[in-house]
Amino acid sequence: MAYISLEHVVKRYKMGEVTITAVDDITFEIEKGEFVIIVGPSGAGKTTVLNILGGMDACDEGTILVDGKEISKCNSRQLTTYRRYDIGFVFQFYNLIQNLTALENVELAAQICKEPLPAEEVLRHVGLGERLNNFPAQLSGGEQQRVAIARALAKNPKLLLCDEPTGALDYITGKAILKLLQDTCRQQGMTVVVITHNTAIAPMADKVIHVKNGRVDRIVYNESPMPVEEIEW
Repeated sequence: MAYISLEHVVKRYKMGEVTITAVDDITFEIEKGEFVIIVGPSGAGKTTVLNILGGMDACDEGTILVDGKEISKCNSRQLTTYRRYDIGFVFQFYNLIQNLTALENVELAAQICKEPLPAEEVLRHVGLGERLNNFPAQLSGGEQQRVAIARALAKNPKLLLCDEPTGALDYITGKAILKLLQDTCRQQGMTVVVITHNTAIAPMADKVIHVKNGRVDRIVYNESPMPVEEIEW
């Protein structure tokens, strides 16, 4: 059985009189420890898929299983627990608390988990061993995103969900962040899902799910994923 599976998932939003189907009968599977990229144009439904997978939104139809747990049957309280213990989130904007240091930002996230990793150790892992006591305003964009990744990793999540994690970064910094995510997946066996509109980075993934008009357009499997360093765009 797959580690994560979505079967015939549908999500609709009501906008006044109009109903918009953001996700229209989506089915796919993700194995444990896979690096998966969900790619598609703006408005294709990829962020909605991520929100449903992360328990930030409930689906209207279909089944979602994560590590044997049927997320699609959870109530809002159960979804809060699922988000807290099982999911690490990384967004385009870092959402750090400005009056806390890098270390304190990560420690704060670790406090709400069952089996957190040591905050200082995780910050060293993401290359910020010298920046533990710096505030967000004293860090570059790339460093702030590393703190955000460390914060997600410190929760020791089953699943790391990243929504356009390099969207606010320059090319070189963005590449370094993608390498960090790819290395984390490989070295720690963590299941990582990255959402992007940048099709050029597709060769770095084990699996690429192309989403179009709220549906899975196609799924591409890479037998030998490329290291990010070798990809140009």
